[in-house]
Amino acid sequence: MGLREQLLVVGSEAGLARIGFTSAEPFAAVGEDLKSRRRSGASGRLGFTFNDPDLATTPRLSFPWAETIVVGACPYAPARAGASVPGTVRVSGAARAPGYAPIRTALSKVAQVLGDAGYRAQVLVDDNRLVDRAVAVRAGIGWWGKNTMVLAPGLGPWFLLGSVVTDALIAPDQPMSRDCGSCSACIPACPTGALVTPGLLDARRCLAAWAQTPGVIPVEFREAMGDRIYGCDECLEACPPGHRMKASSEGIRFSLAEILSVADQRLLELFGHWFIPNRDPRIIRRNALIAAGNSGLGSLAAVVAPYAGHPDWLLRVHAVWALSRLGGPVAEAVIADRVLAESDHRVRPELVRAALTAHASAG
Repeated sequence: MGLREQLLVVGSEAGLARIGFTSAEPFAAVGEDLKSRRRSGASGRLGFTFNDPDLATTPRLSFPWAETIVVGACPYAPARAGASVPGTVRVSGAARAPGYAPIRTALSKVAQVLGDAGYRAQVLVDDNRLVDRAVAVRAGIGWWGKNTMVLAPGLGPWFLLGSVVTDALIAPDQPMSRDCGSCSACIPACPTGALVTPGLLDARRCLAAWAQTPGVIPVEFREAMGDRIYGCDECLEACPPGHRMKASSEGIRFSLAEILSVADQRLLELFGHWFIPNRDPRIIRRNALIAAGNSGLGSLAAVVAPYAGHPDWLLRVHAVWALSRLGGPVAEAVIADRVLAESDHRVRPELVRAALTAHASAG
């Protein structure tokens, strides 16, 4: 059995649904696209490969010895979103991906085969030294979807990507000669119009980007977040290949009251496999406060109220907004009290807006 065949067998047995090979030559066009999006501002506050497009699209800057990139796709079965349940948040679709451990383990077995054969091999998973979607497309794993995701036959968009960079010379696969054709179902499905044209995402409007971005979430996007606390699958679920792959079971739902009441360690136990900058649980709490404000469930005001006086100004900002949305005696009393007590310039504008909203509602 040749080296290529060994890698295919080992990778498949380790759980990789698709395996492809491509050269370590630069991805020049993708690098220029990253730079263009950064110049235009469409990359928003996203970092990662946008921080250094040349590094991300020129593998030999990091691995001068590289000849071949072995790409693996590890699938996961996304559940249906299901009906909304007041007081809960849904965790389905991309948010249910199992984290990077399975694909890292599978690729490590591929790298071991290369190492045993006397070659160098470096596993790259969620690494800013490589634009994994571009590598996957060139390796024939799938094609660029109009929603900017890679779509693969039999998997749709529901898979994680990773690579092994090696100095072994292995015959490359050819890119797929297919695309989305006339279908553009993903574009109108985006709740905020972040897909401005086919294949172009404005991260400044993307809910999935905001949900994992530190800091204040702009007021104009909070209502659109609905009951999400991580990710946004609308463009994936609207995609016909993505829709066909949806599992029959509904996504797991979590109680907002529980999320807002448990200790930080418990939050990380529940959601630590998500991409959370610096593993900071305050981002999850911030998102849960927005979901509470969108719930329409007045009883949650009692759970949200303590956050209006939280030591963390970021949580106070979003708690005040949530209380202004929930309304009722508890919310109105807390807002009135905090208007007098709050001195932080980052929180006071939110309080003033909330107080005016409460006054208008009372009138």
